[in-house]
Amino acid sequence: MNQVIACIDGIGESAECICDAASWASLRLEAPLTLLHVLDKSQYPTETNLTGSIGLGARETLLEELAALDEQRGKLAREQGRLMLDAARERAVDDGIAEPQTLQRHGDLVDTLSELEADTRLLVFGRGGAGGALGHQVEAVIRALHRPMLVLPDAFTPPQRFLIAYDGSPTARKAVEMVTRSPLLQGIPCDLLIVGPSTHDVKMELKHAHEQLQQAGFEVNAEILAGDVEQTLLGEVDKRGAELLVMGAYGHSRIRQMLVGSTTSKLIKQTRVPLLLLR
Repeated sequence: MNQVIACIDGIGESAECICDAASWASLRLEAPLTLLHVLDKSQYPTETNLTGSIGLGARETLLEELAALDEQRGKLAREQGRLMLDAARERAVDDGIAEPQTLQRHGDLVDTLSELEADTRLLVFGRGGAGGALGHQVEAVIRALHRPMLVLPDAFTPPQRFLIAYDGSPTARKAVEMVTRSPLLQGIPCDLLIVGPSTHDVKMELKHAHEQLQQAGFEVNAEILAGDVEQTLLGEVDKRGAELLVMGAYGHSRIRQMLVGSTTSKLIKQTRVPLLLLR
């Protein structure tokens, strides 16, 4: 479990953002960087079966021509992926990565990432949603993997301040513990926020997490705020100038899956800053 994996699934600013964020994390963690492109087998199958797709009497040559077109389409997509990886590797080198590795796979994204999970320290990818190939698979990726993930909007700036969304749950406690043990955010000031009722138990939970972070050397401001969870957190990110939002991701129980981990899902869709999800 030692490499940063960046999913390069497009071109232009989105891919540059993913590459820059992954390079930053690789340098902070002193971990190797692998740039990954997965060619979706559902869009680009290795074999094309057109039997039954054309009415009775269709000529065999037409089927062969259509199969050849699909094969050519797949070759062009693989070549485009290689070009994207080459451009990403050059950008990573410019960002200070000495020997970024590239990997291209043809298959299912979730299956591919699951195969690489044992050697993944941090997964970096864009949230998509505006035509990005990864957009419709974001939640599937998050649910399938048990590794820290950095989910990016359309821009990345190395954070000078970050905000931890805390709720006292076991997942949130584990997230705080991971922050304290990792070099990724060491030396960066943070805000630790609970959105909810200010009861004695909640105050004790916040106090414990605050002390953990302080003992690990973090400069921490801890508060309990009232209001709608998602909107309050998003508003505080802007208000405090945080450039990264950190939280524990939703769990994997059947009930959690049916509820779609509402807070996590909403923040992924709405946040204007990168979201670091910790298990």
